[in-house]
Amino acid sequence: MTLDPLSDAARMVLRTDVNTAYTTLVPRKSGSADAGERLHALSPADLLTKPAVDGNEAACLLAGLWLWHDYLDESHNVSQQIETPSGSFWHAIMHRQEGDFGNAKYWYAKVRGHPILASLGEQARGIVNHAPADKALLRLSTGNWDGSTFVDLVQQVHESPSDPRYEVAIALQQMEWRVLFDHNTRTASGQ
Repeated sequence: MTLDPLSDAARMVLRTDVNTAYTTLVPRKSGSADAGERLHALSPADLLTKPAVDGNEAACLLAGLWLWHDYLDESHNVSQQIETPSGSFWHAIMHRQEGDFGNAKYWYAKVRGHPILASLGEQARGIVNHAPADKALLRLSTGNWDGSTFVDLVQQVHESPSDPRYEVAIALQQMEWRVLFDHNTRTASGQ
């Protein structure tokens, strides 16, 4: 019996070009063609080793996998159909990544009360505490995760890779993705 509820197909997508996946704040093009080809062949039902107990959360996994490889339109097509806090969360992330910062904040406002916000806040503090002192980063290190504040940071640094906050923003982006994807995996699989 496997303890990992993700299917081999989902794990293969995650491993595809793992060193370059999800390393850009506002990507201008899609990522791995190999990952895109694999993803086009998958549905939410293909992402878990057993049938999902929550179909919306399984669909969120697909939205997240598309984002992992910077396929914004494909992720958007999935997330905009999911009328749950997790669906809105992926929708917010997608708009942030496309550089539509106002729309991202709109969707982040719909995830207030999401069960992962406290965990995101704690983990963000661990990342931010090792960064140079900065007011924008300080706002991210107090309380629960504030997606709107993170959008402001990304807007400030996405065109400035030499800004010391840029790498911190990448680390925060990856942490946010991981925590939300893990939550969706647990919820979709009933764990």
